[in-house]
Amino acid sequence: MSRYDFNRDPCPWVILNDTGGAFAMGAIGGGIWHFVKGAKNSPRGERIIGAITAVKARSPVLGGNFAVWGGLFSTFDCALKGIRQKEDPWNLIASGFLTGGFLAARGGIGAATRSACFGAFILAIIEGVTFATSKFTSPPPVMQVPEMRPPSPNPQ
Repeated sequence: MSRYDFNRDPCPWVILNDTGGAFAMGAIGGGIWHFVKGAKNSPRGERIIGAITAVKARSPVLGGNFAVWGGLFSTFDCALKGIRQKEDPWNLIASGFLTGGFLAARGGIGAATRSACFGAFILAIIEGVTFATSKFTSPPPVMQVPEMRPPSPNPQ
């Protein structure tokens, strides 16, 4: 079985799917984070109200930030697949580089460069761990021994 999933939807649909998935992940994770934070920072007796208010105010923002990152990453990944005509880990690492740089571009060239390098580094770590995990958890290759047949009598 290949490490890459070739049964995924075509690129325009993958971008929408990844953007929505990233939004959901950010909103749910942000909801949990801001619920705890809102409850902790609220006065006694109003902790539940404070937690719910914090979730309603901040969770969609974090979900939106995740969606922007996921959408840009997926867009760059699809563009690189189209340009290079390959699907390999270098596309993902380059997509992390481009996404990090693009999102930090407003901060200047220095901030964009640092963020781009950090994005590439994080994606390289993820790809390395994925590769190592798949290498160590996959079954060993099965050796195929050629079938030994007795010599057939010559019918001549």
